[in-house]
Amino acid sequence: MKVAIVEDENLAVQRLRAQLKKIKPDIHSEHAASSIKEAVELFGKEQFDLIFCDIHLADGLSFGIFEQVEVKCPVIFTTAYDQYAIQAFKVNSVDYLLKPFSTEDLRNAIEKYEQLFGNENLDVQSILEAYHKKEHQWQKRFIVYIGDKIRTVDSEEVAYFFAEGKYVFLFTTTGKEYVVDFTLDRLTEILDPEKFYRINRQFIVSMNGVSMMHIYPKGRVKIDLNPPSSKDAIVSIERSSGFKKWLNS
Repeated sequence: MKVAIVEDENLAVQRLRAQLKKIKPDIHSEHAASSIKEAVELFGKEQFDLIFCDIHLADGLSFGIFEQVEVKCPVIFTTAYDQYAIQAFKVNSVDYLLKPFSTEDLRNAIEKYEQLFGNENLDVQSILEAYHKKEHQWQKRFIVYIGDKIRTVDSEEVAYFFAEGKYVFLFTTTGKEYVVDFTLDRLTEILDPEKFYRINRQFIVSMNGVSMMHIYPKGRVKIDLNPPSSKDAIVSIERSSGFKKWLNS
């Protein structure tokens, strides 16, 4: 098996190679890249069976690699950050390992890869597409409580979610407000990323809830929500670039 490692810390590269050799001595992991630029060059001229990819590289997030070069093989992301799981899932990902991960965690990820792609004659892209469709079903509706009554709210009715203190509120496009039993972190995992975007620590907005946007200092964006919110909805600096891509997707 020919493996590539995208990682900007040399010790992490050496540790991963040692773990891989322990699990499968026939793995060839000599190819490595430490930046987006190096990875784009590597994947432009070499083909691999599997890629291990850190997310935070010296010159940016590794998702930039896949915007510049076509990568047809599966990817296992290795990172210390859990907030990129959904984004990773959209880029040929078959697993997402949080650092520091054990040899057993890595073994499970390899076994998952082998179960899906063990046959050399399989169409990798078709399997990845089918796997992602099967693996992820986005939340379609939410149960909410109105006194002693219960109703459901379809995700299409949601304008935005707002977190304050221990509570998360769901606001509908018709101006209704309900408390939901989810954290924003959990909502980020279960909502369709094409329709919802987390703009900061307090808001997840829907396309249906954005009525107007304004240029804001430091490259940020201020959003006018519909229905209006008593709190300013300002896209954080680190999420502004992703937000603009989301709007244009």
